[in-house]
Amino acid sequence: MAQGMNLKPFYWGLGVVALGGGAWIWASASRGPSAARFTELPPATEVAAAAGFEGYVLGSDSAPVVVDEYADYQCPYCARFWALTFHDVEQRLIRSGKVRWRFHDRPIDGLHSHARAAAHAAACGDEQGRFWEMHDALFGNQGGWSAQRDPGRTFRGYAQAVGLDLEQYDDCMETGRYRGRVQAQAEAADRLGISSTPTIVIGRMKFPQPPAYDELRRVVDSLSARPTPSR
Repeated sequence: MAQGMNLKPFYWGLGVVALGGGAWIWASASRGPSAARFTELPPATEVAAAAGFEGYVLGSDSAPVVVDEYADYQCPYCARFWALTFHDVEQRLIRSGKVRWRFHDRPIDGLHSHARAAAHAAACGDEQGRFWEMHDALFGNQGGWSAQRDPGRTFRGYAQAVGLDLEQYDDCMETGRYRGRVQAQAEAADRLGISSTPTIVIGRMKFPQPPAYDELRRVVDSLSARPTPSR
């Protein structure tokens, strides 16, 4: 296990985030552009399941709005979104039944050499019902493992910390059981024109720069008021 590992190193009240060896001090978790810009996907476009896999899902099947996130575990902006926005989304929108959140892997291979390995570690966590715990550990400790030459042992430490059966985890990692899933998700993202992370898709709205929580909530509230689901 990595020394000094902390699965929840972010202090929401202080608004201090340490990522990738640097630090950003934010006065408010909702700071961001006054209006997040989005592009519209073509009318016939929808987020399709990648190789029969619809993404890692959090939230009720009956939620009126589906939000798709495309992210890279080694991307500092993705970790910042996780730290400053996703916590509020989970507490206020997902748990309230307003949103069904689907997470998709979109590794940026040219920039992040460990992104696929991290995605695979999370997939191996999903095999044992611990995807979101691994997801949080990877983003929450990104600054520690991202610069390592080989973070495999560190990932294994996270697996142990979140309660995975290590024999099963080791077999999953060594055999590359979910490499095809990670690749299929990356290809599905390419087909949607998603080349940067994190990207948020709500209905046909694609946000290459994710909205801050308050704006995301406004979009969700607007779609929730419609008589039919967003997808």
